[in-house]
Amino acid sequence: MPRGNEIFKVGDTDLGQLGQLHERRWQWLEQAVGPAVALPTEYPDGYHVPQHRHSRSQLLHALVGVVLVTTRHGRWMVPPDHAMWIPAGTEHSVEMLGDVSMRSVYVMPDAIAGLPHGLRVVGITDLMHSLIVESEKLPQGAELEGRGGLIMSLLLHEIPNLPERPLGLPFPSDPKLAALCRRFVAAPSPHATIDEWADIVGMSRRSFTRAFHRQTGLSLSTWRQQACLFAALPRLADGEPITRVAFDLGYDSVPAFITMFKRMLGASPRGYMRGSRDNIRVSNG
Repeated sequence: MPRGNEIFKVGDTDLGQLGQLHERRWQWLEQAVGPAVALPTEYPDGYHVPQHRHSRSQLLHALVGVVLVTTRHGRWMVPPDHAMWIPAGTEHSVEMLGDVSMRSVYVMPDAIAGLPHGLRVVGITDLMHSLIVESEKLPQGAELEGRGGLIMSLLLHEIPNLPERPLGLPFPSDPKLAALCRRFVAAPSPHATIDEWADIVGMSRRSFTRAFHRQTGLSLSTWRQQACLFAALPRLADGEPITRVAFDLGYDSVPAFITMFKRMLGASPRGYMRGSRDNIRVSNG
């Protein structure tokens, strides 16, 4: 069986051929054996993979660039040093924000017990990063033994232990609430209040709060902060100054923006992006 990185490495592929490559890849995945298959792909800035689904779950890892994944449940941002877990059968589309170096591991739903059931963005630990990089070098689509089998087994057992990150942006099912959310995503502001949103849709504060939490699983405050992260991360990854990003998002001061960022992601913007770049350098040897 050929190696996955020989079949699907597409950095030099013409844009018109990428659609054909995806079709070939999905057909090949349906026939592949083994609990997990690791495939690398290089995408150009702005490339869009249309809505599709897999019979395997997917751990979509961005080594370089930022990936936006959209499902009917909402949107998820996948910056460098992170991955998204997409359960088998989930309809999703993928958009590249910048040139993207992607590493995906496709996992049989019953590969091991304890695999996540829902969509989530996770942080990639140093161990998992090394396992993904090593796994793509192995023969793909076949049962693995010896060292290769041990690498894939450990990779699978690490998936449930990856720390979840607040980089999902679920949208409410109510059309009026969803319209408010889309408007906010188009022009984020940290000062939007519950009373303002409730008044726009003609609901009491209490009814709005309950409906929003029931439909998204988040409070408006948390959802709003995650939306601001959505807007900030691609710009920070492109090297824009923190000051400009903070003020463009409506923050009164840079410290206020940094405080929000640290509360959501556990590091300052500068430290967070530096850590991502360090991991990229390690992956490139």
